Amino acid sequence: MNVTSQGTASHSTTTPMPSRDGRAEAWVARLMAPDCSDAEHREFEDWLAESPRNIDAYLEAERVHALAAQLADDEFIRAAARGARRMPPQGGWRRWMPMASIAATVAAVAVGAAIWRMQPVDVPATTYATAIGEQRDQVLPDGTRLLLDTDSAIDVRFGASERLVEVRRGRVQIEVGKDQRPFLVRAGQTVVRDIGTTFQVSRGTGAAVQVGLIEGVVQVSLGEGTDAPRRTLAPGEQVAVDVAGKLGDKRGLDLETAQAWPRGDLIFRERPLGQLLEEANRYSTTQLRLGDPSLAGIRISGVFHAGDQAALTKALEQGWGLRAERTNEHEVVLQRQAGSK
Repeated sequence: MNVTSQGTASHSTTTPMPSRDGRAEAWVARLMAPDCSDAEHREFEDWLAESPRNIDAYLEAERVHALAAQLADDEFIRAAARGARRMPPQGGWRRWMPMASIAATVAAVAVGAAIWRMQPVDVPATTYATAIGEQRDQVLPDGTRLLLDTDSAIDVRFGASERLVEVRRGRVQIEVGKDQRPFLVRAGQTVVRDIGTTFQVSRGTGAAVQVGLIEGVVQVSLGEGTDAPRRTLAPGEQVAVDVAGKLGDKRGLDLETAQAWPRGDLIFRERPLGQLLEEANRYSTTQLRLGDPSLAGIRISGVFHAGDQAALTKALEQGWGLRAERTNEHEVVLQRQAGSK
C-alpha cells in the first residue's frame, strides 16, 4: 500500500479500480454516515475477517476516497459529481449502495486529477509527551483517545486527507475515533494503518517497534511502498520489528497483560527478573540493579504497581530470596541473601 506523507497525494501512474462487488466502497460510504450503528461496525469487522482481500479492498477504497476529499472544492471534480448523480441507480447491496457507487465514480476521477493537481501540504505537528513516572490521557478533536505511557513522546498531524500519529519514543495506546480520514501511525519505518480499532505501539531504541491489537483490525507494514512487507492483525495478536528493521511473524498477545499498564499495573507470568527490572525502571527515577548478572534469569510471576519501587523491592526480598542495598539516592542493588541459592 502506498502511504504518502501528511497531506501529500500518491503519484501513482494507474487509477485504482473499485472492488469487484462494490462492498468496499459501500462500507467507506456507510462508515462515514453519522447514524452508522455499533452493530454495523461489528458487521463491518466480520466482513473484513472473511478474507484478506476484503481488507485490501477497503484500504484501497478508503485511500481513493481521501484523495477525492482533498479535491472537494475543485470545479472539475464538482462537474464529475453532478454527472455521477444524474446516472440512473443500478441497484445493489443494501440501501446505501447508490451513494457508494457515486462516491466510487467521483473518487476515480479525483485520483486521475490528483496526479497533476495535488501539491504537498505541510501540516504543523502537535507534540504530546510524558515524563518518567507519568501517564497522560489525551482526547483528540476527532474523538481519538491516546494514552501515553511513561517517558513517551508522539507527534500528531491532522490534515484534510489523513490523520497521522508519529511515535518518537515510548508506548501509546490508541483508541481511534470515527472519521472519514485514514488513520496512520508511524514509528521509524514501521507504518500502522488502522480500521477503527484499539491498539498499542511501543518504540524502543533504534528500529525496535512492537504493535499489539486489542480490538478491531490493523495492518502493519515495513515502509510505505505497495510491495512493502506487511501483516494484518486480529484481536489478541502482535507483531514486532527488530533492531535490524525486520518485520517478524504474528504471535499471540496476552490481552490481560497488555491492558494492565493503562491501569498502572505490570503483570508478569514466568518472565525473567532482568525483564521485570527493565520494565519497572521505566516508571521511576529510582533504578533497581542486579549485583550479580546470574540473577537476571530468575523467573518472576506477579502483579506489581508501576512506579512503586519500594513495594517491588520488598516483594523480591520476601518471595525470591533477594537482598536490597541502596547505594545512592537513585539506585538500589539487588543481591542474593546469604545462604540462598
